[in-house]
Amino acid sequence: MVKIKSDRQMDAMREAGRVVAQALAAAKEAAEVGVGLGELDAVARQVLEKAGATSPFLGYRPEFAPVPFPATACISVNDAIVHGIPDDYRLCDGDLVSVDYGALLDGWAGDSAISFIVGRPRPEDVRLVDTAFEALDAGIAAAVVGNRIGDIAHAIGRVCRGAGYGIPDGFGGHGIGRDMHEDPGVPNEGRAGRGMVLRHGMVLAIEPMVIADGSDAYYPAPDGWTLRTVSGARAAHAEHTVAVTDAGPRVLTCL
Repeated sequence: MVKIKSDRQMDAMREAGRVVAQALAAAKEAAEVGVGLGELDAVARQVLEKAGATSPFLGYRPEFAPVPFPATACISVNDAIVHGIPDDYRLCDGDLVSVDYGALLDGWAGDSAISFIVGRPRPEDVRLVDTAFEALDAGIAAAVVGNRIGDIAHAIGRVCRGAGYGIPDGFGGHGIGRDMHEDPGVPNEGRAGRGMVLRHGMVLAIEPMVIADGSDAYYPAPDGWTLRTVSGARAAHAEHTVAVTDAGPRVLTCL
């Protein structure tokens, strides 16, 4: 069931989203060659603590997971698409990093992700990351009252496929509110004009994921969480929590 939010509730979600944006900015700033992924998670955790917020990621255990998620941020490097567990890996020059992060503040959730390159970037990685954000912008632009979920999916898929990239099958965005994952699902590919009609007060986490070699194939790593590309190709991920309003899309997870 889709839970419609009031204007006041969307304002409260904006405050949770602000915490998410601050943590992502802090993690990106701290991400230098030689820094460990666990150290980046600690930086993001400190933002939560300062804001009086908690993590919807820490301890989260969906049906597919063998263990609860052990960190406050998902940090995925190079061929890891999403759900990477921060460990003692230390960043190398040219690594492509995706950080997915959530916050719970006063009972409301925010969820966002960024991708960036540490050190000297490769042109092909810059294009991959830029495409992920371009697809996100296209999805957000389609999140208007009267459109349908399929319009968001189509907008994202057109950008990703148009660039020659793969889209991990079965993974996409979702509704968000009191819980990090709510109805409806928001696919990263689909047909325009299909699916649920968008209404004022719907809040969606829109999150394109792209694979550099054009394949949609992935596999779960032994940790049971991290999803990796089958070919070893690099991947990028971008996400915002977005409110559908009569005045147009409202991004809640920005500074």
